[in-house]
Amino acid sequence: MSSSETGEVASFTVVDYIVFSLVLVISAIIGIYYGFKDGGQQTTQTFLMGDRSMRFVPVGFSLLASWMSAIALLGTPAECYSFGTEFWVVVFSYPLMTMISAHCYVPVFYRLRLTSVYEYLELRFSIWVRVIGTSAFIIYMVMYMSVVLYAPALALNAVTGLSLYGSIAGIGLVCTFYTSLGGLKAVIWTDVFQSCIMFVGLLTIVIQAAVALDGFGNIWEINKQNGRINTWDFSVDPRNRHTVWNLIIGGTFTWLGTYGCNQASVQRYLSCPTLKDAQMSLYINLPLITILISLTMMCGLVIFAVYADCDPIKAGYITSADQLLPYYVMDKLGFINGLAGIFVAAIFSGALSTVSSGLNSLAAVTLEDVIKPIQRSKNTRFLSDTKATLVTKVLACAYGIMAICLAFAASKLGPVLQVALSLLGVVGGPLLGVFSLGLFFPCSNKWGGLVGLLSGFAMCIWISVGTYFNPPTNPALPTSTEGCYETQNVTYTTWQPITLTDTIVTEEPDPVFADLYHVSYIWYSAIGCLTVVIIGLITSFITGRTDPKDVNPKLISPVVETVCCCIPESFKKYARCGVEYDYEEGGEDYLSDEYHDDQKHPNGKLEFHEDNV
Repeated sequence: MSSSETGEVASFTVVDYIVFSLVLVISAIIGIYYGFKDGGQQTTQTFLMGDRSMRFVPVGFSLLASWMSAIALLGTPAECYSFGTEFWVVVFSYPLMTMISAHCYVPVFYRLRLTSVYEYLELRFSIWVRVIGTSAFIIYMVMYMSVVLYAPALALNAVTGLSLYGSIAGIGLVCTFYTSLGGLKAVIWTDVFQSCIMFVGLLTIVIQAAVALDGFGNIWEINKQNGRINTWDFSVDPRNRHTVWNLIIGGTFTWLGTYGCNQASVQRYLSCPTLKDAQMSLYINLPLITILISLTMMCGLVIFAVYADCDPIKAGYITSADQLLPYYVMDKLGFINGLAGIFVAAIFSGALSTVSSGLNSLAAVTLEDVIKPIQRSKNTRFLSDTKATLVTKVLACAYGIMAICLAFAASKLGPVLQVALSLLGVVGGPLLGVFSLGLFFPCSNKWGGLVGLLSGFAMCIWISVGTYFNPPTNPALPTSTEGCYETQNVTYTTWQPITLTDTIVTEEPDPVFADLYHVSYIWYSAIGCLTVVIIGLITSFITGRTDPKDVNPKLISPVVETVCCCIPESFKKYARCGVEYDYEEGGEDYLSDEYHDDQKHPNGKLEFHEDNV
């Protein structure tokens, strides 16, 4: 019997605990294996870059696991249950993001062979732009990891009754262990394993539900009758939470900030042996991320079809929409020994993969953008490679502990999906903007980069703080409790999605600013990016724009050469905005250029090798 009939759900069995424990043990074993293979992680190139020998298939899976983890597994079904199928349109932003990232951003970072992507900001603009970009990434990544740690702990707490905070600590410690021991290779291969677990868990839920409810067509019809099939909203009002336009356009900006210029992603591209491998990893990721989001949306449709007459949230069986999927698994599938264990293992796998990626990238950024610049400024001798590797391992451990501590506060933020995407927009948007300013606008100068980046952060913070104190009204779609167990004895509460601001009520601001504060969170990244580019260009022209002839062509995106390969050379010259490329177009010399840290001029300019490899 289900909870609507008895008010109770099944609990974890011994088999579930065994299945769940096996996933954690296998993840740890992978870390131990790469921690000791071939003498262990003795160099920074091995620990941080995987010896630049990873192929595109595992890297593609790793990209998926890094950004579509427990947040997607818990938040997307909750989104579908509460608001319908609107969010599904976001999958149309993924092909755009993939093509732009693969051909406009990745080639520059790969050919420069930088360990930290934020070093580009110093090479293109100034040390201050690099410092601000690095600091923003560190703050953002630690906060993001804390949300990711909280999400699976919430799931485990809902289905097993184990301590929420004990679960957070357990996830964080296991992840920190194998990341600090096995380095990037361990992270990538555990990502592959954990991605497979996620797919197995979701497919099992969807297939079993389709069988139990006489086919997925019946599930779709129940949702349609209750107004949940509302995919195509073509409204152009930016205040609407989800529309076709903001999910495709705004979603493209949001995920470009993640896949195009985020350290965790770029570090994976740079672990590939060739540029083609790096680009192919994105194209492998494209169908994987589309299938994963579709499966999670289908899980949301399944949950609503099952609970159409008894909303577990209103009935008081659970306290948060993010608990819907684990609650459904225990309520309807708990009779299958081991299935709940597989599901919780899938949730944990998603969290482990994301946090491990974050720890590895944070260690790389701190070494390259904090420790080495400090040593350079003091004219002190750099750490030996062995000592530097040890430092990165200690840094990974320290960041893991920090994320665990901050995860204890994540429960106060709201629905995990919206919180995560909001963070991506507020921080990722301005960073995407400053990288785009440098890559696509040769006339921009250091002052444009600095003022533009600060303006982008100021704009996004202003909107997010204004939204905190003046939350938009986004009521969930109606639900019913008519079929609940002992409905006459239940005290119901009307649930609405928690935003970052639900508990604070203030007087209405000026209508103009109220409209700004009520702009959909999915636009944050686009707003931040465009603010940086526009203000950066204006500032550059006011302070004296850079002569494109003086810009090292290796720092400018080769998008003109890629997109305009068949057009006349005269038009190419015009499209290059005056940048004088000193390489044979499309030739191997450009593809094989390598930047080495010890080849930087005192004035910050670059020297390059022209050796073919």
